Amino acid sequence: MAAGKRVLDTGWLAARSTEVALTGVQLTTTQPPAADPDPAAPWMSAAVPGTVLGTLLKNKLIPDPFYGLNNQAIVDIADAGREYYTFWFFTTFQCAPSGNQHVTLNFRGINYSAEMYLNGHKEVLPKGMFRRHTIDITDILHPDGNNLLAVLVHPPDHPGRIPPQGGQGGDHEIGKDVATQYVEGWDWVCPIRDRNTGIWDEVSISITGPVNMMDPHLVSTFHDDFKRSYLHCTLQLENKSSWVADCTLKIQVSTELEGNICLVEHLQSYAITIPPHSDVEYTIPPLFFYKPNLWWPNGMGKQSLYNVEISMDVKGFGESDSWSHYFGFRKIESTIDDSTGGRIFKVNGEPIFIRGGNWILSDGLLRLTKKRYMTDIKFHADMNFNMLRCWGGGLAERPDFYHFCDVYGLMVWQEFWITGDVDGRGIPVSNPNGPLDHDLFLLCARDTVKLLRNHASLALWVGGNEQVPPVDINKALKSDLKLHPMFVSSQATDSQQKHLSEESTDPSKYLDGTRVYVQGSMWDGFANGKGDFTDGPYEIQYPESFFKDSFYKYGFNPEVGSVGVPVAATIRATMPPEGWSIPIFKKRIDGYIEEVPNPIWDYHKFIPYSKPGKVHDQIELYGHPKDLDDFCEKAQLVNYAQYRALLEGWTSFMWTKFTGVLIWKTQNPWTGLRGQFYDHLQDQTAGFYGCRCAAEPIHVQLNLASYFIEVVNTTADELADVAVEISVWDLDGASPYYEVTEKIVVPPKKVKQIMEMKYPKTKDAKPVYFLLLKLFRLSDNGILSRNFYWLHLPGKDYKLLEQYQQRNIPLKIDSEISVSGTRHKVRMIVENKSKKSVTQSIRPASTVDLGDVSGSHNAGKETTHEGNESGSLWREIRSGLGIARSSDNLRTLEVNGTDSGVAFFLHLSVHTSGSSTAREKYTDTRILPVHYSDNYFSLTPGEKTSIDISFEAPPGSSPRVVLRGWNHHLDHAVMI
Repeated sequence: MAAGKRVLDTGWLAARSTEVALTGVQLTTTQPPAADPDPAAPWMSAAVPGTVLGTLLKNKLIPDPFYGLNNQAIVDIADAGREYYTFWFFTTFQCAPSGNQHVTLNFRGINYSAEMYLNGHKEVLPKGMFRRHTIDITDILHPDGNNLLAVLVHPPDHPGRIPPQGGQGGDHEIGKDVATQYVEGWDWVCPIRDRNTGIWDEVSISITGPVNMMDPHLVSTFHDDFKRSYLHCTLQLENKSSWVADCTLKIQVSTELEGNICLVEHLQSYAITIPPHSDVEYTIPPLFFYKPNLWWPNGMGKQSLYNVEISMDVKGFGESDSWSHYFGFRKIESTIDDSTGGRIFKVNGEPIFIRGGNWILSDGLLRLTKKRYMTDIKFHADMNFNMLRCWGGGLAERPDFYHFCDVYGLMVWQEFWITGDVDGRGIPVSNPNGPLDHDLFLLCARDTVKLLRNHASLALWVGGNEQVPPVDINKALKSDLKLHPMFVSSQATDSQQKHLSEESTDPSKYLDGTRVYVQGSMWDGFANGKGDFTDGPYEIQYPESFFKDSFYKYGFNPEVGSVGVPVAATIRATMPPEGWSIPIFKKRIDGYIEEVPNPIWDYHKFIPYSKPGKVHDQIELYGHPKDLDDFCEKAQLVNYAQYRALLEGWTSFMWTKFTGVLIWKTQNPWTGLRGQFYDHLQDQTAGFYGCRCAAEPIHVQLNLASYFIEVVNTTADELADVAVEISVWDLDGASPYYEVTEKIVVPPKKVKQIMEMKYPKTKDAKPVYFLLLKLFRLSDNGILSRNFYWLHLPGKDYKLLEQYQQRNIPLKIDSEISVSGTRHKVRMIVENKSKKSVTQSIRPASTVDLGDVSGSHNAGKETTHEGNESGSLWREIRSGLGIARSSDNLRTLEVNGTDSGVAFFLHLSVHTSGSSTAREKYTDTRILPVHYSDNYFSLTPGEKTSIDISFEAPPGSSPRVVLRGWNHHLDHAVMI
């Protein structure tokens, strides 16, 4: 049969072990379960890869644990015992190898231990969530090719108990095992009742000839300022036959050019002889590349990837094994910056100012799919982030996660499975020596390194979260992950350089050797560098606070977080009606407001938008919320302003005080109500677009502490021949303040203070006003950055904006659509048709394609004529007011309006049909996920923008794009 890997991800059954009287031998010989089990039988359709809870939910045997308070109704393993979540998993597969073929069965992740039975033969799969299991099954495959596989999976040995008060990692018992620690609950997630028990990662069979390859290690080295490069590769070869194998190893390196044309850069062959029944390590002679296309982080250049393919031919047999991997040529260095004390990352010699976030995992039931990973990672690239930190209480992330980080340019900080709360620091102090089995921890760590080390995006190994591993583990990791001399920082001394030039060991022989290992998340250039709890804070702030020198002392903050309420539709979709009540606003004697959430919000870890004694309620600034929709809409205003200010404040001190910041956190693995830029249903909050704006590689911003306008240049190139247009707009639609600066030059990787924004100090300054900043090229008026603020004078608030909701602003909406199967691309061109005030822009900068400003991955402009084979794409254009007209490839909707002013806080969403908010039955009509080139945007009079939208619609649905806004409530919808 054909050689290669075959994934076993369909046809699995599962049953609770206590409900199955048969042995593993019986199940895989004479008494297998029926392929279509009786609903009353213990066997059910299984989620593999996945967890026991995922399987139970798939079969509707438990309620959705992430909906409302359902999780409280699900039996916890501490109460039911480990046997309750010990499950059989069963499947069949066809495999009949020919002569001299060998077959292995591969489990890429089981939590926590298992016994595997295949055709009556038993194999014990030892403990450890983060280790691979590979079993040679050649001799136990059934002669007729029909094979029966059963796996008895046991939960972690120490699942722990959840104290009444909850806490970080429950009672910390899970720390005794080498497994995820978040599963006992944290201040941002509920407990996971089965502790993620299951066959949680890929299962496959691999068919090879007599010789197979294992764990190739790819490394690129550079010389002469990256002009010359070498690709190194070392791999393990195993000859399973009883005869000497004369082999030819072939390596091909290719890159994809425009138009799906592939360019082969190298094709080399090497003769190798391998003794019978032996393993050998083979290092391929380095392959030379002249000026290879380099891999760069998001915002710094292209993410160039080469396809490396290795095959092994055996004389007398043919191709025995093959392997391929996308590989990026890049060099990552990391040292402690002398001037700031913060850790600095250099990629291909260029310092990278880190703006990113903390990542737990995609889903708390480990429903980890390529499709979801792609959306997750693209979302982070769309926010202009350049790093994700895989937190130590979560997963060693999977190859699919890393693949999309490679594709979209997200550098990854990967931690091992240690947390301060669970390993030696928590209350009560527990597990001071970490996991019970240190050898197992190191085995899992080394295996994880081998699994992930070829990914260009992987930038850093870290021993643990807010803690260092036990002394012996830390010492071993430092030794195992020591840098090859060629990857010691370029700041090396002359003696180090001399040693480097004399180094003869090929770097691909190291376990890694190319990335720094740091012992803990608050050590060695992170936080205060000494392990004290100097990360955070994790609560609402005044936006101007982020710009103050006193806000944070240290060079690199690995965790700083805030609020994260999603849109109202998500609240309704994830909670019963009793969860739709908004927090009670209790005014204290000191004037501060305390937000008291309902029990469901409290269970879902809601962070208030006030901090009594420190921060006045930021939602109340806009007027007391009337209902859920009003609360969530005002929360989005706060989300946008809060997170834009956070990143702009940090960037204001770029390289002078800070080297980077990671926001805690970017998303939730469940339906939580804190620290997120998109919810678990994958709908973005306004904070997503606040980050997207603030993290532009080239950016204009207002320092909210000094009120000076600043231009940020994070790139390696000088920014010259540019200027800033400054316009203020009041609530009457007038522009009382307008100015264009002189020509500006901003050096590479610098923040330049331009001028003070003096409007608030003028005699007739309005209490609430809008500020629009545009950074543009003088040569062609092309806009490089656009930033829109809503502001109030000192001591005032935003309550006047409530009246502004009643203004009727005329809009023109042009739309272009492309459909390919279920994939839709829509370009919405929205124009504010208000008449401009007397103060006019002296150049055509009032028309801007916001989708092109921030350098994100846009859907691109694709128009579709009505006469194409997909028929009329525009079946209906529906509006409460307005006139629709069309041309061959453009549809236009004009929204009548009598007022003039800013079209404020417009946001688009995509739906399937009419929505329902009835309390007795709510139907969520949103199509998710959707990628928007921008959203939650505002347009001044005469201004126009285009927004690119891409999504996959459910088969048979009739998608519609809906436009709403602060002062636009007509639900104008484009029916597709």
